Amino acid sequence: DSAPMLRYLIPQIARADLPGMIWVSLSGAVIAGGYGTIHDQFTYSISPEFFTKLKFQQFYYADFGFGDRVFAALVGFLATWWAGLIIGWFLARRLLPGQPRAHAYRQIRSGFSCVFAVGMLAGLLGYCYGLWRGPDGDYSAYEEALWALRIDDTWSFMRVAYIHNASYLGGLLGLIIALVMIRPATVSVTN
Repeated sequence: DSAPMLRYLIPQIARADLPGMIWVSLSGAVIAGGYGTIHDQFTYSISPEFFTKLKFQQFYYADFGFGDRVFAALVGFLATWWAGLIIGWFLARRLLPGQPRAHAYRQIRSGFSCVFAVGMLAGLLGYCYGLWRGPDGDYSAYEEALWALRIDDTWSFMRVAYIHNASYLGGLLGLIIALVMIRPATVSVTN
């Protein structure tokens, strides 16, 4: 039966649940943006070229002239806030309706923790994969893009690319795990 899936795609949200869902979604955006800000400080240290020759061009509108580190922090926030908004919405949509608020918010915090942990682990695995590939790895599949961007330190650039891609995949996997593992209470309570 497709009715349960349609409930998530076209939600019927109780008016009493909507402020909490919005609050959780906005909190998720701030949390993810903060994570992205710190994340990009680490990855900027590994490959400044990833930012100066790629990300800064993608987010040119956010350059207010405060220097590369601040710009990298802004890029990190802008590249991740939306993921936290979506993650927060899905967690709130699954765990908030009909639940005692204290219980629901504990579950939602657990969900955010799961996404954070899996995202960080995936980023670490991306970093390890980049180390394993090594400076003499075969990066010929990316040769044209690396040449077009005029990348001098291919290995560092690729390590950061692996970290970023793995982190996004880890966030998605973490959300899926959280939605499957963390369940609403079996007894519904009205607030």
